[in-house]
Amino acid sequence: MENLKKKLWTTLTIIWSILMIAQITLAFFYQKDYLPFAKNLGWVLVFLSAIFGILPIITFRIKGRVEKGKSYMHTKKIVTCGIYSIIRHPQYMAGMLINIGIILISQHWIIVIIGITVIVFNFFDALRADQELIKKFGKQYFDYMNIVPRLNFISGIIRLIKRMR
Repeated sequence: MENLKKKLWTTLTIIWSILMIAQITLAFFYQKDYLPFAKNLGWVLVFLSAIFGILPIITFRIKGRVEKGKSYMHTKKIVTCGIYSIIRHPQYMAGMLINIGIILISQHWIIVIIGITVIVFNFFDALRADQELIKKFGKQYFDYMNIVPRLNFISGIIRLIKRMR
């Protein structure tokens, strides 16, 4: 059963990856200018997604006790500082932000449909990641889940400010 679940998630990850590439590619060809403000906001979200995408790599390398030569994802401990003191899954958030950004930049119905589909896949993959991390780190990760939100970085910033007081 576990092997079947892993194959299913691998297949779904491949599908949402293809859809995301299709969305980005199609956005170059299908663009409307209904709302110029939305287009500008979309570019801001794409830039913000880059921050959420890059910071975890740096943070994991420095704080995650990753063995030399291994991927930054092979951490030996839970990282709760830096971006991880605000949000548990910043790279999933990066994916969602880039999808929303592309939707706002393109303003085309096909990009909206693909983007929403990818966002839903991303969300469920983040849920799955939490379950995997509970298996890997146990109660320590469960406690971390109660402190830092999964994907809501605004709530995460507010919680961080409250913890710092």
